Order: sequence, then C-alpha cells, then structure tokens
Amino acid sequence: MLKLLAAGTVATAVLAAPTATPCPDAITISVQTINGSGCPAGSADVKTAPDRTSFSVRYKDYKAQDGGSAAATDARKNCQLNLLVTVPQGFSYAVSEIEYRGWARLGEGATAEQNALYYFTGNSSTAETHYSINGNDKGYNGPWSNTDTVETLIWAPCQTQTNLNINSDLRVRANDAAEDFTNEISMNRTDASVNTVFHFSWKRC
Repeated sequence: MLKLLAAGTVATAVLAAPTATPCPDAITISVQTINGSGCPAGSADVKTAPDRTSFSVRYKDYKAQDGGSAAATDARKNCQLNLLVTVPQGFSYAVSEIEYRGWARLGEGATAEQNALYYFTGNSSTAETHYSINGNDKGYNGPWSNTDTVETLIWAPCQTQTNLNINSDLRVRANDAAEDFTNEISMNRTDASVNTVFHFSWKRC
C-alpha cells in the first residue's frame, strides 16, 4: 500500500483495501498550477523534488480573517492545486487521506473552518471534506492539524491521463462577542511526497 503523508508527521491511514500496489519508482507527481485568493501569483513557493515523486508548497499569507479591521472579503480564502500524477499503465488511484496544518486565533464564540474538494479534470464526481474549530467561551489560540478522510473514493479514469485538483479553503466567522477582535485561521504549509502527505488507494483497471 502506498502512503503519502505530511512531512514531519506520522499518520496511520485507514484505506479501502486495494487489489494491488504499483512500484513507487514508477509514480511521478508534478504541480501544474497553484492559484486562488489565498495563494495568488507569487505568494506560494512550490518546490518539486528531483525525482518528481514529492513536492512542497509554502504559503506566504494563506489566511482568512473576520472581525476587527478585516475586510468582508477576508472571511474566506481558497487555494487550488492542479497536479499531474503519472502512474503505471493498468492502475488507477484515489485520494483517501490528506493532512493539513496551520494556526488559528479565535475570540470567544468565533468559529473557523478548513474545507477541501477533490476531483479529476473532466470528471463531474467530487469528494468533499470539512473541519472546524470553535472558540467556545474561552477562545482559541494555537496550532491546528486536520487529517481529511475521504469517505467516498473518486477513482482516476483508467487509460486516460487526467489531472488531480485539490481546492482547499479557509473560513472564519466572528460572533457579537468577538467582532472587535481580528479572528483568523491560516495554512502555513503543505508538504507531499511518496512517503509523506497524500494517502492513495490503488486498484487495477
């Protein structure tokens, strides 16, 4: 079973049982584009390893804010990754888990969300995941980590090369008690490699 996990972390994947696993040496991952209101041109640094089986994305200012001096448009930010994943002929893959990390600062009663949408270019099927943080009655100030588990796997088309799209977004909402406070949630980085971020399930076509 091939697992791609976030660098610096250890996670156990709970995956649909694959019928086969291709050799990792035959898999390459290439970032085609990265864009969105949370990662406009020049605000994200994408580095691909020489063997093209891993990449890292470092965001300069991917965060959502609400309350205080924040503008209304700051309450939701998104970032879309478009990846070309090349796999051996006769295999198909699906994203089953992916890990996100960042920082949140929330006043009393404020809430924040991290959501993600996964789909293949030209395919109408999508998978969605959602994660939330609640300021409750004491607020929240610290790191967050979310491992998305995709309940309904979306498989890459067989015999056709298509790109994988991962559209994440960050949202924050201040309530009356926290509206004078600048509440925020940020994404500090995404790391991916054949041994460390995305968890794939595999099957033969």
